[in-house]
Amino acid sequence: MRTLLLRLLILTTGIAGINYVVWRWMFSLNWDAWWIAVPLVLAETYSLIDSLLFGLTMWRIKRRGEPELPPEGATVDVFITTYNEPLELVQRTALAAKAITHPHQTWLLDDGNRKELGEWAEANGSGWLRRSDDWIDRPRHAKAGNINNALMATDGEFLLILDADQIPEPNILDRTLGYFRDDKVALVQTPQVFTNVPDSDPLGSQAPLFYGPIQQGKDGWNAAYFCGSNAVIRREALMQLGVSRYVGEVEISVDRALRTSKTVLAKAIKQLVPADEHLRASLDLVAYDIRRAQRELGRGDAIGDVTYRFQQRVDSISRNLVESDLAALRDDLAAIEGLSASPDSPDSFDSFGGGSTFIDDGALDVMARREWSPLGAIETVRTLIGSIDVDRGHEAQPVMPLATISVTEDMATCMRLHALGWRSVYHHETLAYGLAPEDLGTMLTQRLRWAQGTVQVMFRENPLTQRGLTIAQRLMYWSTMWSYLSGFAAVAYIAAPAIYLTFGILPVDSLGTEFFVRLIPFLLINQFLFFVVGRGSTTWRGQQYSLALFPVWIKSFTSAFGNVYLGRSLEFAVTPKTRQERTGPPWHLIRPQLWAMAILVVASVIGIARLAAGGADPLGTGVNLVWVVFDLMIFSVLIQAVLYRGYKPEKTQEREAP
Repeated sequence: MRTLLLRLLILTTGIAGINYVVWRWMFSLNWDAWWIAVPLVLAETYSLIDSLLFGLTMWRIKRRGEPELPPEGATVDVFITTYNEPLELVQRTALAAKAITHPHQTWLLDDGNRKELGEWAEANGSGWLRRSDDWIDRPRHAKAGNINNALMATDGEFLLILDADQIPEPNILDRTLGYFRDDKVALVQTPQVFTNVPDSDPLGSQAPLFYGPIQQGKDGWNAAYFCGSNAVIRREALMQLGVSRYVGEVEISVDRALRTSKTVLAKAIKQLVPADEHLRASLDLVAYDIRRAQRELGRGDAIGDVTYRFQQRVDSISRNLVESDLAALRDDLAAIEGLSASPDSPDSFDSFGGGSTFIDDGALDVMARREWSPLGAIETVRTLIGSIDVDRGHEAQPVMPLATISVTEDMATCMRLHALGWRSVYHHETLAYGLAPEDLGTMLTQRLRWAQGTVQVMFRENPLTQRGLTIAQRLMYWSTMWSYLSGFAAVAYIAAPAIYLTFGILPVDSLGTEFFVRLIPFLLINQFLFFVVGRGSTTWRGQQYSLALFPVWIKSFTSAFGNVYLGRSLEFAVTPKTRQERTGPPWHLIRPQLWAMAILVVASVIGIARLAAGGADPLGTGVNLVWVVFDLMIFSVLIQAVLYRGYKPEKTQEREAP
């Protein structure tokens, strides 16, 4: 019954939203002010799609019962990833990891290569892993590279991955390993909950909507995904992924080389004259071998065997062509008139038959007119195929199980696992406790990295086009990526009321009954849906930051675009685990939002003045003033964030390390 009621609410929300947005596009646009009317209706359309995707996520929300017992004899490696976090913090996590009741081996994956941490690990019975020498002067791939390196040095059947600040409960493996009795389960993700967050949560660190209904909804579509920590992963799944990606990337390289070779040969053949039949025959033979190599790859022949046979055949054709060209060259030289022996000439050289010969301008002209491009084309083909990096020498290791295509490794890795047919599980039980950012600057760094990584994946491996994913899985991944485009919609939501209050320009034809009858039900039902889904959890903070951090979301989009398409660098920024001390409130971090708030306040003053002078419509002014108040309520969270001085726990709130 509960599921039925939820689905009726989802359908009602969708119908109300579609009814409103369709009406807006077809009947209410003020085309005289298209420059604000169109951006606003686009923003509203964005919000509708966001609402529909949320409804789809909730449609099959899955609340799992008790997990089964762990598989007998399951071996586990606990990976604690660390770079420059305080040693006491890492050591506390390691001690808690060693106290996990299920048999396991604890490993400190130390990307900071700190000798003192290694000595502590040895003294306390934990493993200490650093990058191998293979990583020197090669891309490191941040956390993903750290874990990929550790995968090659360990052998546990399952991996528990923890960030350096995530203190696990002793029963974390007992509560999660049972899901792996299903041989198709690759991942079990648990929530991330933070102990250093006050009830007011000014930085929006807790995510009860995501680590709850959203992940449970995605779980219903087999699309709950890896969040970087507090997750158990099957090694077999990761290694299969790494090998399949390696083979796929090499196949792509070979295919590109063969297709480029066909283009090179086609251009060379076009330049031939009818007299060059022997050259044409050689090029046709190489073209035939390219097609044969493509067919062999298509039927699944080993890449190494295909490329080796192709190289051998091209080498043979090339040798025959060189021998033919050398014979033709000798004939050309013999036929050139004007060659004479001149022992005293400083330009002399030994001829093929011995003696001294010099070449006059006529001889150079004959040689210059000769067409050498067929041989050059074949040599180019040989180089293209020979340059394929089967060993991936530019990387530290040829097989990279965790994705390295973005500054965050989690989403892309899980999406690839789903595309291979593996299943994931979201287990809604807090089994580890972490530390959230305690200052605004750290929080913004963290959010920007998350958003950049997600947008990078959207650009590089758009889930809507990924083979192997179901339609629902594609939409579940896309919904997460789509949410980070809210920054652009926020600009329209800020600009529209400010423009009306200042200049009296309305983006809609009128604010009549028809407008409110369509808009207000959609807004109310949509908020009621969040309330029902949240089951009493506070979701308002998350909604505030969705709009309030619009400059961060826009920057994530532009910087990821620059990285993927323009080759600009995008560094991995480790989130500091301790408060970053400052001399005063860091107002500069929210300068764009402060400008937006100032614009809204000034516009409100102007709007009220225009109304008092009789130059503004009371209804329009009232509606837009309410809109401004709502926007300012959204932005008010940033004032709290700037003034936040860090978590000060009560003695009763302190949690002892397990």
